[in-house]
Amino acid sequence: MRSRWRTASLAAGWPFPSDWEVSAVEAVCAAVVAGDDLSDPLAELGASRAESGVGLSGTLQDLAALHAVAGEDSDGLVSADPDAVPASLIRITALGWADAVSGMAVGREVQDPLTGLNTAAYLRTRLHEVYREASSRGSTADEDYALITVMLGVSTDGYPRMVAMVLIADVLRSVFDAGETTALLRAATAAVLAPRTPQLRSRCQQAQWLIENRLAADPALRDCGQIRFQEETLPGDHAEVCRLLAAL
Repeated sequence: MRSRWRTASLAAGWPFPSDWEVSAVEAVCAAVVAGDDLSDPLAELGASRAESGVGLSGTLQDLAALHAVAGEDSDGLVSADPDAVPASLIRITALGWADAVSGMAVGREVQDPLTGLNTAAYLRTRLHEVYREASSRGSTADEDYALITVMLGVSTDGYPRMVAMVLIADVLRSVFDAGETTALLRAATAAVLAPRTPQLRSRCQQAQWLIENRLAADPALRDCGQIRFQEETLPGDHAEVCRLLAAL
């Protein structure tokens, strides 16, 4: 099937013959042959095409070639017609492509200029890698990683909130300094994406203690309230975790 898909895609005008074969192709073929759900494989395919520099039009033309060979029993040439592809498959692939493009569009500015924490967009991109890694291992993202949110306890605006978040960011970077991802989700909410290790709980406690003590030492910040550390459950797929981040 992979060979027929490649042939149909090249016949439809695929411009990069040597770059057509990516790991996502194998996952898509396996899902089609097994009759499994195509959501994750097609999203990964769209992302892989975007990361390889393939435009959305070329990506959807390649999808049309897949759809043509998947529904055709003969070994002859088939017609790759994008208009014949079900809208649900187009949507999944296009969202995967767009998600990857959005991550790359962040460019070099992946840090919040005030706190120095990574942006929420960077965290979404990092989570995409985590979900792909978990899938390749046959595990789940939540089994391998923990998402910890750190929130100011009360609604604090202006100067106190900015200073408090700078202090929080400094603590998070110093405590979680072994390759974890720290990010700013909201003006008063930070997050840490960390591998699940035996030391994770004690490091969270250390960070909370340091933050609370630093805030208490500044009279202007004592009204920020109690800092809330909370572990969020990572949902089943990347699209769901993006919705979770938007809701935090």
